[in-house]
Amino acid sequence: MDNIFISYSLFILFLPLAAFVIQILVGKRLPRQGDWVSVGAIFITLILSIAMFVAMLLGDNPDFRQEASFTWLDMGAFSIQLGFLVDNITVIMLLVVALISTCTHVFSLKYLEGDIRYSRYFAYLGLFTFSMNGIVLANNLVSMYMSWELVGVSSYLLIGHWFEKDTAADAAKKAFLTNRVGDIGFFIGIMLIYTAIGSFAFSDIFDGVATGMLSGTTLTLAGVGLFLGAMGKSSQFPLHIWLPDAMEGPTPVSALMHAATMVAAGVYLAVRLFPLFTP
Repeated sequence: MDNIFISYSLFILFLPLAAFVIQILVGKRLPRQGDWVSVGAIFITLILSIAMFVAMLLGDNPDFRQEASFTWLDMGAFSIQLGFLVDNITVIMLLVVALISTCTHVFSLKYLEGDIRYSRYFAYLGLFTFSMNGIVLANNLVSMYMSWELVGVSSYLLIGHWFEKDTAADAAKKAFLTNRVGDIGFFIGIMLIYTAIGSFAFSDIFDGVATGMLSGTTLTLAGVGLFLGAMGKSSQFPLHIWLPDAMEGPTPVSALMHAATMVAAGVYLAVRLFPLFTP
């Protein structure tokens, strides 16, 4: 059973990405424009997420944690690790994302039937789901930030699905640019933390905070920057202006934005980095 949660999580992460690639490359040439590929992939992720959730409940271990990482960039003294972290919070959020995304995929089968960009729509749903799962599974700030930006890109593509409408095109640009404001703060916060601690890993950062490696000023500025990123994704004042316009996208996309996925990303960031926001 060692690292079985990591194995399941990798399937949950990459199945929507595989569906995205298939839909982009050959979706239009498949029966029903390949919608069954996307729905099948997301349904499997839901089953795996439920299995992980049940196993977590049966295990009844509040300190449960599995982690895996690899070197993505190595430049002598400077290296960047990408990795995955699975704990109780991760398992709960994976289930939330899988459940909402599955409902969105299934509802879209009829809602978008006959749409001129039907296969591309499902491709972007897969990319969005992959990006959200990437945020949830990240074990360091670099992994999280990369997925964070992908969520922004995929939300832009989904909101602007009917880009021939000026209102939809404007709403997509508004969402993208407003989130960039928050993301700049997020990036500055990441750089401040790395400058002080020399690591992007959550575990190293929390240890650094506990041992006083960050001065009060640095910790405050970094916390404000990170929280600004959360405000952008969660559509909090004054970065809330993009969310009402997201209704210009297909209704299932609006559900993704308003309900429990993209807007929840900011909440998840605050929960995952909670030690940074507390004395």
